[in-house]
Amino acid sequence: MGCSSCSSGKDGQPKGCKNNGTCGTDGCNKLTVFDWLSNMSLPSGITPFHCIEVRFKNGRKSFFKNTENLSLSIGDIVATEASPGHDVGIVTLTGELVRIQMKKKKIEVDDEEIKKVYRKASQKDIDIWQKARDREESMKVRAREIAIRLKLEMKISDIEFQGDGSKATFYYTAEERVDFRQLIKEFAHEFSTRIEMRQVGFRQEAARLGGIGSCGRELCCSTWLTDFRSVNTSAARYQQLSLNPQKLAGQCGKLKCCLNYELDAYIDALHEFPKTETKLHTEKGTAVCQKIDIFKGLLWYAYEGEWMHWHKITAEDANEIIAANNNKEKIASLEEFASDLIEDTKTDFENVVGQDSLTRFDKPKTNRRRRKNRNKKRNSGKGNAPVKQNAAPNKSKEGNTENKKSNRSKNQRNKKRRPQQRNNNDKA
Repeated sequence: MGCSSCSSGKDGQPKGCKNNGTCGTDGCNKLTVFDWLSNMSLPSGITPFHCIEVRFKNGRKSFFKNTENLSLSIGDIVATEASPGHDVGIVTLTGELVRIQMKKKKIEVDDEEIKKVYRKASQKDIDIWQKARDREESMKVRAREIAIRLKLEMKISDIEFQGDGSKATFYYTAEERVDFRQLIKEFAHEFSTRIEMRQVGFRQEAARLGGIGSCGRELCCSTWLTDFRSVNTSAARYQQLSLNPQKLAGQCGKLKCCLNYELDAYIDALHEFPKTETKLHTEKGTAVCQKIDIFKGLLWYAYEGEWMHWHKITAEDANEIIAANNNKEKIASLEEFASDLIEDTKTDFENVVGQDSLTRFDKPKTNRRRRKNRNKKRNSGKGNAPVKQNAAPNKSKEGNTENKKSNRSKNQRNKKRRPQQRNNNDKA
């Protein structure tokens, strides 16, 4: 949670908004924008920008004109123009940043299609809006049952009521075209409201519903990503990733959007590498590329017929060999270049204690004190033969101790005599 009003209670539900993090302060909502110009005042003689950004359910946002010059701030609930009736949303951005967002999304400021803001929402508007929102979950379950009964190949992912409760928008996904004319009739009869069907893609569905990705964080499409660029399997090939669809696919079932994040850096790094299809011609034989490491700038080559023995060389050496081959020259062998890349096998860390072992808790613990006592008993129970053999060195040790004692006694006698000699000298 991004704000204090949405902190979880004892039952695990948010305290403030009671709607899974959708709070009035817009501190933990989807696709939030930080207003870094909020503390800066406009120069004298300049009027504030007349458009605002309003967010509705999930990540749906729109721009509206503030023709009434209302004093609005982030988090205010407003009633906006809709067709027909009015809608209720939360203000997410005001001021000059709205102009930048409209320019980013290629929306003209003077466009006539931009709708107006009627007023700040009253308590009556908020009560009607909340009652309509409470009906959405039960309606979604019932709508899915009707779609299954009609045997339509579609999935109803979300339902959004208009602020005045006069219209309900059903968001669905389908791989093929669906004839839902009979479905709309049954929906209108069942729910007694105006129905609008809107098809969305699988990525847009994941953005609306949200979730946790394989990285452990919230989905990018539901938090900050707004433009969905096409992702190809070539992006995984450039990054040397395994073409496993289960690992490359996201929550939406399509390729992950994050495959495009570092693609440009990989492409720039690959310009320094030779093509993997190019073979190296040497006097020992022809070498074929087996593997590359983009981060370390290394390539592995193997001679034809000796596929088990790989030779590691740098990208600079590979380009040098290819340049020599283009001049119809051959090098002796790849071992000349690979000999300089012998790695040191010493490890900085050794697992001496065994804390990285997964089975270290399976073994029963043994008491160290018992081991020490057993060793003492074993040593005391041994024969006296080794003691007799070591008798001579013991005698020498005893002699050394006696010499040390005699030396100490002599030193003490000398210390007693020294003050007497000093007194005799003073008398003289």
